[in-house]
Amino acid sequence: MKKKLVVLTGAGISAESGIKTFRDADGLWEGHNVMDVASPDGWQRNKELILDFYNQRRRQLHEVKPNLGHYTLADLESEFDVHIITQNVDNLHEQAGSSKVLHLHGELLKVRSTVDETYILEWKSDLNIGDFDKNGNQLRPHIVWFGEAVPALDEAIAITQTADYLVIIGTSMQVYPAAGLLHYTNKNVPILYIDPKPATIYDLQNSLEIIPMNATEGVPLLKQKLLELL
Repeated sequence: MKKKLVVLTGAGISAESGIKTFRDADGLWEGHNVMDVASPDGWQRNKELILDFYNQRRRQLHEVKPNLGHYTLADLESEFDVHIITQNVDNLHEQAGSSKVLHLHGELLKVRSTVDETYILEWKSDLNIGDFDKNGNQLRPHIVWFGEAVPALDEAIAITQTADYLVIIGTSMQVYPAAGLLHYTNKNVPILYIDPKPATIYDLQNSLEIIPMNATEGVPLLKQKLLELL
């Protein structure tokens, strides 16, 4: 039976494919205050702004490609039972061939009802005012905004608890609840952390190895290290 490899990915792995994040510019995301484009209050104030913002992000997603970090994680499925838990809303892991991807913060290529959170549709084009669910309610981006619950959290915790190896890639480990997932691993599970500017992680009973590289350099090195552990 293959060992279970659980991978937590953040903005850093997608940034190498050309996707910008709000971390890059002092809380601005593509020139916007994140609370204007990623909060329920922002939605109530200016729906048109938010729809336009995510329409632009969706169009950008059609133009970018996975990088070596994404592809190497997909390749690891030949040796490990790989589960990716990502904070990213793009589909680059899926494009690269990863088969088990859980999106904590939603997905750009999906929309949902503003009334029924379980009414979710695949959506690859622009979303506009007047695009409704089956009951005539406005659709919104299927994104978990600041201040909203994270519906996938329980599933993410359950996956993390079964890890034989845990890998963290391209995240500051500052955004909760995602940053707390690593504390659900069993004692002595090896943890490898790939980031060119790794955060300081305190109070870990587990063994932690830091690889201070970006994803395209660090994930191929990770693959070598993991294969040596088999």
